[in-house]
Amino acid sequence: MSGNGRIYRISALAVLGGALFGFDMSSMSAIISTQPYLCQFNQRGFDKEGRCLGPTSDTQGGVTAAMPGGSLIGALVSGWLSDRCGRKKTIMIGSVFWIAGSVVTCASVNLPMLAVGRFINGFAVGICSAQVPVYITEIAPPTLRGRLVAMQQWAITWGILIMYFICFGCSYVDGAGAFRIPWGLQMLPAICLCVGLSFEPESPRWLFKKGREMEAKDVLAQLHGGGNANSQFVQRELQDIKATVSQEHKHADASWLELFTPSMMNRTLIGVFTQIWSQLTGMNVMMYYITYVFTMAGLSNAGTNEVLIPSSVSFIINVVMTVPALVWMDRWGRRPPLLIGAALMCLWLTITAIMFGVYARDAEPGEFASASESMVVSGPAARVIIAATCLFVASFAPTWGPVSWTYPPELFPLRLRGKAVALATSANWTFNFALAYFVPPAFENITWKTYVIFAVFCAVMFLHVFFFFPETANKTLEEIEQIFDDKRPGAIKYIGTPAWKTYNDRKAMITHELRDSISDSEDGDKAQTNSTEPGARDGIMTATSNEPMPASGNDA
Repeated sequence: MSGNGRIYRISALAVLGGALFGFDMSSMSAIISTQPYLCQFNQRGFDKEGRCLGPTSDTQGGVTAAMPGGSLIGALVSGWLSDRCGRKKTIMIGSVFWIAGSVVTCASVNLPMLAVGRFINGFAVGICSAQVPVYITEIAPPTLRGRLVAMQQWAITWGILIMYFICFGCSYVDGAGAFRIPWGLQMLPAICLCVGLSFEPESPRWLFKKGREMEAKDVLAQLHGGGNANSQFVQRELQDIKATVSQEHKHADASWLELFTPSMMNRTLIGVFTQIWSQLTGMNVMMYYITYVFTMAGLSNAGTNEVLIPSSVSFIINVVMTVPALVWMDRWGRRPPLLIGAALMCLWLTITAIMFGVYARDAEPGEFASASESMVVSGPAARVIIAATCLFVASFAPTWGPVSWTYPPELFPLRLRGKAVALATSANWTFNFALAYFVPPAFENITWKTYVIFAVFCAVMFLHVFFFFPETANKTLEEIEQIFDDKRPGAIKYIGTPAWKTYNDRKAMITHELRDSISDSEDGDKAQTNSTEPGARDGIMTATSNEPMPASGNDA
């Protein structure tokens, strides 16, 4: 379809908001085991060789958790902000907060200042992570929606990888520059996001909702009609949006409470648990504390940066294995990746728990830089743990990673989408906060049983997805509404169509879009032919009794 190139460009720019999260995650995971960081924020004194031991595990958990704590607040605020200011402007506001937070973080001289800077960064990430998927969802055609929103997750993985190697290079810098340089550089994507997005259009659905119909029509023409406002696709989209907005205007302005009404509760729970389960897989824990895991598996000496090289392998896997989702997720649908991903991650977590539980010994006091590095394993068991960790990342990357961002915006009607996705994303950050704080003490106190907890979560999420998560791929946002209509034959009260009976009919949607595209092409050829006939001047047909002028979008 015409206009897809611009949609890709807008999406690539918007998902820089996801890269901000990746930058933060990676900068913390790569830095927390280095001596400059441990000495700048030292609370535990020195080991027998004179190396700094850094913050306590509880304090490190709190500093790490400051970012998701801010993200929780940012995500909740983003719903109101998005409905009031628009999707695009909200993302730009988030980028400004990121720049401010990066300045504070870079200048941190103590742990409270560092926590405040990370909280501001988190506030920005909460805004962007909630509203970037909404923005892309509302501009993308159905057959590309999954791929384009999945770019958010891919941007996160690239942010993790790029910042990780920046941190690795800076680890050879003497003194505080080893962590101040990466924390300063991470504001650059936010500057690009804020400036670049200012030249792009607002969501046509938000414009229509605000009564700015001509602007919405122009945006749809630019994005989907090659500039032709009378394109079949544009006209059909306008009619669908107009019908939806007309229906929603009969109701009072959407409120947070409406998300918890009986008719909406099922969707709310699905959206919220999509984000909760994505955290309870344990993936972000792997990213934040992967240096701990690989150090316990014998890949570095305590307190050195040697572990950064093998740890980077998992980040490379994360980037590479997200690509299949970008290419095929709209073909796969949403349910199969969630089910397969949950099953595989449960397997790898179980294997890791067994290896640590059976073959590891307790670490001696002072053996490692952090008390959270509480186990020591070597030999074949260590290699199995490293392999299982990499396979876990490879299982998450094409499944729960991209789908957890793509799925929630598809579930909700226009009037509730901004608030609903904000609520779902806030659930993500609530559990991100809890896990970031929980994991260091968990590794210290319950050691290998930490992996058992996440394995159980993966088993439960498999069952939840099978029975309650419907297929939304290759359906218009307006068609998805019908899935949750509990008045239809065979529907379950308050649920709608049973999840296991929904399916992904990609062929039908491609045929539908192709038919519109061919029709538009034929109309364009006809108009070009007619422009050479008598009565045409300067490429514009004059109206005659035999050839009426095409109807405008307002007439349709």
